Amino acid sequence: MAAETTKQRSQITGNAGLNYAAWQLSRRGWHVMPTIRNARGSDLIVVNDDETVFFGVQSKALSKRGAVGLGKSLETLRSEWWIITVNANADAPSCYILSINDVRRIASRDKGGDQSYWLERRDYENEEFREAWGRITGRIDAQ
Repeated sequence: MAAETTKQRSQITGNAGLNYAAWQLSRRGWHVMPTIRNARGSDLIVVNDDETVFFGVQSKALSKRGAVGLGKSLETLRSEWWIITVNANADAPSCYILSINDVRRIASRDKGGDQSYWLERRDYENEEFREAWGRITGRIDAQ
């Protein structure tokens, strides 16, 4: 079998994080639908039983602890909720649950180069966000 490329490994990590986030939301009573991969916008669409509450989730998965790229503008970010899954390929990943307002508030910008925005590990990896499933507007029971 051919050696796995970096791109393939990155896709596997992304899929692992996306499916883990979907599983966590599903086990808390939500219906979760993945969107078309590599499309702009949310990675997951989440809806309640009577279809009165809908929201989008941006999933970011990392194979180890690190920064999360956000692009060149915070204004183009769309998803109401962001789930950062760290150690997505491990047996026990960790998730950090942030609102879009949290993401915009704690984002850092490169000083030189292309001036992209990032979520630095030191900013998202804290107890306020760690496994904080109940933060999603109080609509998900914390477990």
